[in-house]
Amino acid sequence: MEDSNQTSPDRFILLGLANVLYLQVICFLMFLLMYIITLSGNLLLIIVVRTNPKLHSPMYFFLCNLSIIDISFSSSIVPIILINTLAKDRSISLLGCAAQMFFCLALGATECILLAVMAYDRFAAICRPLHYNNIMNKTICFYLAVIPWSVGFINAFIQVALTFQLPFCRSHHVNHFFCEVPPFLRMSCRDTWLNETSIYISATIIVTCSFSLTLVSYVHIIATIMKNYYSQGRHKAFSTCASHLNVVTLYYGTIMFMYLRPHSSNSHETDKVVSILYTTVTPMLNPFLYSMRNKDVKDTIINHISRQ
Repeated sequence: MEDSNQTSPDRFILLGLANVLYLQVICFLMFLLMYIITLSGNLLLIIVVRTNPKLHSPMYFFLCNLSIIDISFSSSIVPIILINTLAKDRSISLLGCAAQMFFCLALGATECILLAVMAYDRFAAICRPLHYNNIMNKTICFYLAVIPWSVGFINAFIQVALTFQLPFCRSHHVNHFFCEVPPFLRMSCRDTWLNETSIYISATIIVTCSFSLTLVSYVHIIATIMKNYYSQGRHKAFSTCASHLNVVTLYYGTIMFMYLRPHSSNSHETDKVVSILYTTVTPMLNPFLYSMRNKDVKDTIINHISRQ
């Protein structure tokens, strides 16, 4: 499809990750494998939590929310990547692109806040064990789950509305593998100051505040572990905290790198690599790093397998 000077194009072309055939095949197989692992791991976690009454606790309630987000996040991006990687026609409609951008932004912001909520839950469990049931009662858990979803979807609506008010007169070709805000800002021939300011404000409020709350929670958790746990229990607790902090740092770091950089410093290839990390790698790792090493989870899986 040729470039046009239209201000409201009805289709965009996703240029994808590679144009060389063998690289396309490698990308297809890599994303397909990651998608299968993401769906399998997260669905398995949800099933395990629902079937084991021991896991009907706030921590696993939030983990199920995280799994739903990760499944939805990957499903809004990876199938289109798989189709476009090998297809000749890589075009996507204006409505389809806006819908994909909306759900990616909504689910990404929701996950940011939910990770902070999960860190607070661990803080309450480890640092305030005697008051945990009162702090994390059913009503509080419900609101702590609703707030991330609400904020995420409201923020996404604002960002998508601002993005698609821009005239895209430079090109219809999106140098990316899915519809994300930064490539569209580069395609516009209008000043994008308002869009960039909106992104910086939302990213600062949502991502930076969530990351700070997560970090503060883990500082208190580590201090409590150092004070109250014996060496063996301390090692196990630190191992769990380290796994959680690794995935949290990876997710928050890539999001902040993507949306808090100056617009002029954006690089097409860098954007693609960073986007792969938080849209496909992190959702694949989350169920394993957060819960699959848990004894109750493993025992439930083993029991189900043995009954077959």
